[in-house]
Amino acid sequence: MTFSAEGGPPAATSDRFPVGTRLRVTNLDNYRMTTVTVTGPSGSCVLLNAAAMDLIREPGKNVIRRNVVERLDGVAAPAPGGGAQPVETRPGNAQPIGGSVCTGALTFFAEGGAPAATSGQFPVGTRLRVTNLDNNRVVTVTVTGPSGSCVLLNTAAMDAIREPGKNLVRRNVVQLLR
Repeated sequence: MTFSAEGGPPAATSDRFPVGTRLRVTNLDNYRMTTVTVTGPSGSCVLLNAAAMDLIREPGKNVIRRNVVERLDGVAAPAPGGGAQPVETRPGNAQPIGGSVCTGALTFFAEGGAPAATSGQFPVGTRLRVTNLDNNRVVTVTVTGPSGSCVLLNTAAMDAIREPGKNLVRRNVVQLLR
């Protein structure tokens, strides 16, 4: 789980919970928790804003790797992947077969370097091809670490595919290359 630089009172965005859903988020490393309301969509299961993250993170850390997210209205969250088509690869072939391996909008984190991504679904070293369906721009990235998103692009990767002035890529395809 990570956060956006969005201000305001503790809140979150989500690709699994509808706007208005109340969630309790617990950091299992320090057992600090916060209750947030989902205010909009994101490319993550739960993307906390800065105020919510400040309440539960450990000093100097921007990622909460061990966490529990509880829906407070008692309704179960949709299953991860929500209908994404499976993707297969053939040994030695870098061409993807099948549909997108992630659903929802993509966003980014402010980290420099060559185009890369973090992921809560794919191990470090996994290669992915990300296509923005609104402008057909494509970038190939390697997963460099964990995150709370299916795919969270770094600044260079997002700059390669985003439209000017936009920080989300809502219509996208993420293909597994390995």
